[in-house]
Amino acid sequence: MACKNVCVVGLQWGDEGKGKIVDAVAGVSRYVARYCGGANAGHTVVVGAEKFALHLIPCGIFRPGVVNVIGNGVAFDPPVARKEIEGLRARGVEAGERNLRISACAQVVMPWHRLQDQLSEQSLGGAKIGTTARGIGPCYSDKANRSTAIRVSDLRDPDRLRDKVRMISDIKSRIFGALYGAEPLDGKQIAEEFVEHGRVLAPMIANTGEILRRASAAGERILFEGGQGTMLDIDHGTYPFVTSSSVSACGVPSGTGVPPSAVGHVIGLVKAYTTRVGAGPFPAEQDNDIGNYIRQRGHEYGTTTGRPRRCGWLDLFLVKYTADLSGVHEIALGLLDVLTGLDELKICTGYRVGAKAVEAFDPNELAQAECVYETLPGWKEDISACRRFADLPGAAQAYVTRIEQYLGRQVGSIGVGPEREMLIRHHTGVEELR
Repeated sequence: MACKNVCVVGLQWGDEGKGKIVDAVAGVSRYVARYCGGANAGHTVVVGAEKFALHLIPCGIFRPGVVNVIGNGVAFDPPVARKEIEGLRARGVEAGERNLRISACAQVVMPWHRLQDQLSEQSLGGAKIGTTARGIGPCYSDKANRSTAIRVSDLRDPDRLRDKVRMISDIKSRIFGALYGAEPLDGKQIAEEFVEHGRVLAPMIANTGEILRRASAAGERILFEGGQGTMLDIDHGTYPFVTSSSVSACGVPSGTGVPPSAVGHVIGLVKAYTTRVGAGPFPAEQDNDIGNYIRQRGHEYGTTTGRPRRCGWLDLFLVKYTADLSGVHEIALGLLDVLTGLDELKICTGYRVGAKAVEAFDPNELAQAECVYETLPGWKEDISACRRFADLPGAAQAYVTRIEQYLGRQVGSIGVGPEREMLIRHHTGVEELR
């Protein structure tokens, strides 16, 4: 498996701990490429005593010699990116032309996208989707509309950028005024702000699709980094309570410009329990003392929004669906330590609607579904110092083994704490990590 590309994808509603696994695999990769989402996704990496929260910059930025790529499928927010870059540099992390490339074909999140997100959610009242208000949906909408879109390549051409911003801001002002009674946008001010962003970011803008295709053909490992979890996928998630891009492994080729054959070994990230942020169906949710226990133990608050996450038992019926969708080869199980202290644990192994068992997972039917649970014993021992599977308490080993049995896939790694080294390498198919 040496030099085979790797894709890391979340299999729940996001927040599965992708940052930690990406950081680990990045150590044996040449490129780390982000292929979807935008600043609405947050990845956390703990390096020594320092904790880093990233929203746009790929997590390979902490590994020397790794080239980090923001692919064409990303909704790119220049002020957010610059703030992250400057923050990393201030803490001694290199982030610049040598190790960071931004696709010229990526879409740019503009101020009117954020404004539209806010105005739209306000107008929906109780029917709102629960967006992070980062402008991601409106940005992708303009991408499909084409005539009102701005690409990263436009940031390198000040005259062209000024013309486009003037034209688009006029259109948006008329629309927002008519729909929401909003004040007109200052197109001139926005244009000058983004001309400056372009000047600063220009050395990092590149034809990233060509870079990645050449790298893959040359046998240099690429690690494809997903954004949100698969249940937030625009096509295959719990629509309309989803994000606006293809976040499963299916989105890698279109989001980076590589052929489907280059996706490689797919690692599916799964929390040892389930969480989600915002509105939408959640059959395994525990809006009770169990959910509160998990939230407090796991510090379950959004990296991007700070909102408390909804918490519940591990839903393997859902994970089997998302693992099959992305063609997952192995599971990376995260935050197993959070479950320490519970007398018993439950795993959802199926759904029923009324008295009828659900035969096949359908994201459109979750609102009516009830979970069918298996109960397993819990454990009391602190597992944060465990570095081998055999070190885990018997009940924790049984929990992991049951996950493998149900999914028909091996668990490659087990997270037992937030820090970089708090990881048990179990049955991973990435040879260099064994």
